[in-house]
Amino acid sequence: MKHKIIYVLCLLFLVCLFDCREKEKTSFRSISQEEAMRMMEEEECTVVDVRTPSEYAEGHIPNAVNLPVETIEEMAPKELADKERLLLLYCRTGVRSKQAAGILTELGYTNVCEFGGIADWKGDIVTDFHYTDEPECNLIVEVNGTQLSAVIAKNEAGEELKRKLTEEKEIEVRLSEYGSFEKVGPLPWSLPTEDERITSEVGDIFLYQGDQITIFYGQNTWSYTRLGHILGMTQNELKEIFGAGDVTVKLFLDWLDY
Repeated sequence: MKHKIIYVLCLLFLVCLFDCREKEKTSFRSISQEEAMRMMEEEECTVVDVRTPSEYAEGHIPNAVNLPVETIEEMAPKELADKERLLLLYCRTGVRSKQAAGILTELGYTNVCEFGGIADWKGDIVTDFHYTDEPECNLIVEVNGTQLSAVIAKNEAGEELKRKLTEEKEIEVRLSEYGSFEKVGPLPWSLPTEDERITSEVGDIFLYQGDQITIFYGQNTWSYTRLGHILGMTQNELKEIFGAGDVTVKLFLDWLDY
């Protein structure tokens, strides 16, 4: 009887030990923003913003990488190769950062901390404004009889696109379906490239390889140059307007009066 009790106690000890190790392996830490700021200053780490690209563009912590929680499981292996590196996660209020931290620990990342939301951040914040606040003209994308208005990127590609369309008035581009998230087709000329790794949002218009235009109604992460963004359209609305398969679009400028 004595031996049986000792055996049961040993078994319970081993089960508790295994359970504790599993919890330790798959846990993350919630830390204060003051502690996060100290880590950024004193330790080797990667700061990860898990909000959407548009939220990130409106204001983010300097040097933070943008990995939206919706796609972090897919993107993390490529963007966060070192699973032992200190990762500091934040979102807007702290909800998505906890969700993303849980995903990363399940993927095997061993040093994950989340520190809440940027809404309470007392440190520096930088912005990425890709489009002019008061544009002199908008880009009109006409497809299947519907005219869509888009803001033009404030970069060399955007300026050159305006110059070309001012000269030629209107162009037609044949777009092909790609990956169920975009339409892509060749422009009649090349534009300056300022490629960066971008995760697209619904309505984004990007330049690909210098001479192809891509219009997105879904997400994809690749190296593109921003050209513009279609205003006020949902994913389902854009998919319905563009339809399935190949489609021809017209591009021209709409000059604005203020």
